[in-house]
Amino acid sequence: MFSYSMIQMVRGNTNKVDKELRNQILKLHRPFKRTPCFLHKLLEGSFKRLRKLPLVIEFEHGQHHAGCSEVRQVTDRGIRHKFRHEFPRISCCSVDVTPKGLEDLLASCHSIKRVYMNRKVHALLDVATDTINARDIVYNDTELTGENVSIAIIDTGIHPHQDLSGRIKAFADLVDDQTEPYDDNGHGTHCAGDAAGDGAASSGQYRAPAHQADLIGVKVLNKMGSGSLETVMRGVEWCIQYNENNPDDPIDVISMSLGSDPGSYNNEDDDPMVKVVEKAWEAGIVMCVAAGNSGPEPQSIASPGVSDQVITVGALDDQDTAETRDDDTVAEFSGRGPTVYGKVKPDILAPGVDIVSLRAPNSYLDKTQSGSRVENDYFMLSGTSMATPICAGAVALMKQAYPDASPDELKDLLKNGADVWTDKDPNVYGAGYLNVENTIGE
Repeated sequence: MFSYSMIQMVRGNTNKVDKELRNQILKLHRPFKRTPCFLHKLLEGSFKRLRKLPLVIEFEHGQHHAGCSEVRQVTDRGIRHKFRHEFPRISCCSVDVTPKGLEDLLASCHSIKRVYMNRKVHALLDVATDTINARDIVYNDTELTGENVSIAIIDTGIHPHQDLSGRIKAFADLVDDQTEPYDDNGHGTHCAGDAAGDGAASSGQYRAPAHQADLIGVKVLNKMGSGSLETVMRGVEWCIQYNENNPDDPIDVISMSLGSDPGSYNNEDDDPMVKVVEKAWEAGIVMCVAAGNSGPEPQSIASPGVSDQVITVGALDDQDTAETRDDDTVAEFSGRGPTVYGKVKPDILAPGVDIVSLRAPNSYLDKTQSGSRVENDYFMLSGTSMATPICAGAVALMKQAYPDASPDELKDLLKNGADVWTDKDPNVYGAGYLNVENTIGE
């Protein structure tokens, strides 16, 4: 039998090794099927010591420090091993190890609860402010603009565009460790403009809902719009830590237009990405996350949008008509519920088709999709990626109106104020179409 010891390892630890990792380990040994039997042991030994597996390890409750210590003892012994990062808030760590290193971890580290693949995460790509009734909203004699509210864009970075001038108050690069704001992909810049662009380069034509909000850029995706579970978890954790370090000037809202396949855990709370976004929610940060662009099939909500706590945003096609709802429809690509765990999602819809927002010159998208440029300073994109920061901008207006409201309270207000389609499936339409004027007036 080929790769006998690795198969035994997987079978013996089914309760600790998630399905994606089990499949990956078995894929490593497919070549053995066409290899003479007498070479199997030699090849397996080579694979076990040379291949590298990026992993996220979860520890039993209360065992984080002991677990990290045990894991470090194993990673310190292998030249191809690397202990990458600790996530004490969700009792996890990330490592790179060989299959042999994984065997050693499972055999000697008694604090391990579960081991996951450090899976790939991608940006979710496939006359919005007026459409959601977010322009010129007045509450208690104050026009709501997002002033003194901070929105973090966890994405590919932020280009310092004219429409964001003076409002990028912090920037963290978890990909290349640069200190000044930049965006080599362009997706994050578009999202920042969807939430908080002030339309300075267009005489206010392309003005976002929270056009005076402050922005924090957290780069977790590379030039190609790709990243990993680990970098996204680090980005969310960075935001939580930022608030602990800046209690008088915190991040109020996080917009995440990224995601991955939801996996096949027993429930959504077993997903490490869900764990970390719910920690941010519990810490008082409103999380707006994309439903994903894998519709129109059911069970196509991406992770972490499968979380039952965060605000999961689907995309609506307003047909470029802000004056009427009669021709509005859900975008074909927008992720549908129920989630793979049977929960109703998305929570709400926002415009996500042909959205004009900020251009990041010479970025990857700017070069590869030059036909999407609008004039010199703007760019047109579609996706739940665009709907999500538009919703985040709306939440920033709500936060300005109700500064002491909790994330749960703001989510309820948002859903209760939506425009509702009668007899429509909530797993397609959510609570309805975002309407900021109704929401603020609730």
